[in-house]
Amino acid sequence: MRHSSASLDAFNPRRRATSPIPLASRPDSRRIVSANRGRGATALIFQRSAPTTPFGERQVSVGTVWAVGGVAPVSAGISDGRGGMLGSGTNAPLYTTSFSASRPKAQEDFEKHEDRLAQALDIDRIQRVFEFRDSLATPPTTPLDSRSKRHIFNTKTTWNGTEWVLGGPEQSPTVLDAPNLRDDFYCSVLAYSGTSHTLAVGLGSLLYAWSEMAGVHLLHGGTSNASWLTSLAFSSTQGAKSILAFGRSDGSLSLLSLYDSLLSRFEVQQLCPIACVTWRPSITMRPSRNPLASGIMVKTEDLIVGDEQGNIYYYAVEWPDAWEITRDGWSGSMTLIAKISIHTQQICGLSFSTDGSSFATGGNDNLCCLFRTHEVTRPSRGQLGTAEEVFLATAGMRRIHSVAGQSRVKEITSGAEKHRWVHGVAVKAIAFCPWRDGLIATGGGSNDKCIHFFHTSSGACLATISVAAQVTSLIWSSTRREIAATFGYAQPDHPYLIAVFSWPDCKQVAAFPWEGEHRALFAIPYPGGPNESHSSREGGRALTRTAQEGCLVVASSDESVKFHDVWTSSMKATSGGEGLLGGSDILEGLEGIDKEGAIIR
Repeated sequence: MRHSSASLDAFNPRRRATSPIPLASRPDSRRIVSANRGRGATALIFQRSAPTTPFGERQVSVGTVWAVGGVAPVSAGISDGRGGMLGSGTNAPLYTTSFSASRPKAQEDFEKHEDRLAQALDIDRIQRVFEFRDSLATPPTTPLDSRSKRHIFNTKTTWNGTEWVLGGPEQSPTVLDAPNLRDDFYCSVLAYSGTSHTLAVGLGSLLYAWSEMAGVHLLHGGTSNASWLTSLAFSSTQGAKSILAFGRSDGSLSLLSLYDSLLSRFEVQQLCPIACVTWRPSITMRPSRNPLASGIMVKTEDLIVGDEQGNIYYYAVEWPDAWEITRDGWSGSMTLIAKISIHTQQICGLSFSTDGSSFATGGNDNLCCLFRTHEVTRPSRGQLGTAEEVFLATAGMRRIHSVAGQSRVKEITSGAEKHRWVHGVAVKAIAFCPWRDGLIATGGGSNDKCIHFFHTSSGACLATISVAAQVTSLIWSSTRREIAATFGYAQPDHPYLIAVFSWPDCKQVAAFPWEGEHRALFAIPYPGGPNESHSSREGGRALTRTAQEGCLVVASSDESVKFHDVWTSSMKATSGGEGLLGGSDILEGLEGIDKEGAIIR
């Protein structure tokens, strides 16, 4: 991605923004694409169901205003007096990308002329550094099954010795056909379980599971009320339960485990449509609610649920194994611990820090709020610690019923959050840095078009990158000081679907071009990459970086799910730059940061 493949075709016009194709006008017939990943050939065959009807209207985001005669405004900056820019109202540096502003026609023509000369002379203008090596020493990439690829990238024009021709792509991503995948910024219908190594995908009202070894199978057949899936999430790897929580537009929340009989053990009906769900990445020890083991400390999972009214519900889930259910005749409990009522509009994003000590919430009211988990879960003064609502699963029907408690559910209102950060529009993309405590990144929607970095202890804004596009997902690298961003609606000249930026330099170090007029709706990390699953087996061959970090799974607006090798082995280390917390010696001193460089050890 750091080579010429990341550049635009010098002989074809730049991508122009067009109106998205209405769902009703899309062709109904679809080609089934298999996914041959690893050694065994598996096929993802999602059955197309009858189209669903709209279910309610969504509230318009606060501050989302159409700009007559131009594109929506992006975050403005002011000069720092040293040739750089600062974000408006902060001391944080503002970085602009090469695609964050439209260029004059003359400049674009000049750049195309330079690109054509470079291509004719076989000069890589992206890499910029000549690399001397034996081409035979480069490990060959294992080609994917031709059925698992769709040639979707805008291919490059190359010289065949006699003329310039439009050639085929060097490597296309693995693509899974996903009919009825909703083209909706507010839906997050991908989830991966590190326990069962399974990818869950929501297609309209149907819930599917896919794995490299077992292929695809239906998990839940949907409902009869024309509702659709809005959000999916798997429980923590530490808990090893592989519990899948999935919410719907009719307000129903269901929990099932891939290790059970695939029947929902819990089904909760909430007053408002479910908008977002996520699990705490670590378990919590709590007294059991099992009447035969009352008071015994057991492992529980924490689940956060956000709805379209801006409410957030914090649940504690006790999930006994099958042998415990057989022994005790008790299937578990789901306890409502707290209700957070701070956002005034739909919840768009939820994310926990790596250790589970903090979590952040993003809303359609342009706010991102930070909470300390222990402050939310501890009982209020005067409470006995018993929540108002406890849901118990019965061994037979596996439905739930409500049990009255001894005290009220803890209510958390405005002012209880540790920090609140105002954005230009809805906040969906939220990512805590896995290798540096105190660092969080957020992404704004189409009226913000920026990636923001904050210090969680002080609340200070550390840096902002103007990316000229709706930010739909943010994913930190686990081995390098880098972060990947996926983009939705963008400015007309925006060339990339995915971009990787170094931290704290905030420089673009890798990119994936757009695939026609489609956009990335949501993305999650996926361990291993295409044909990387068995790279560490016989022969003692070291894992490549893709096998160590995995790839990104991206839900696309063309009703497909794509695997992108973002963290390739050829990517070079980024420099340590000015410091990990935006160059602030005070903040770095508080966090105990020593400036070591780019590689995470």
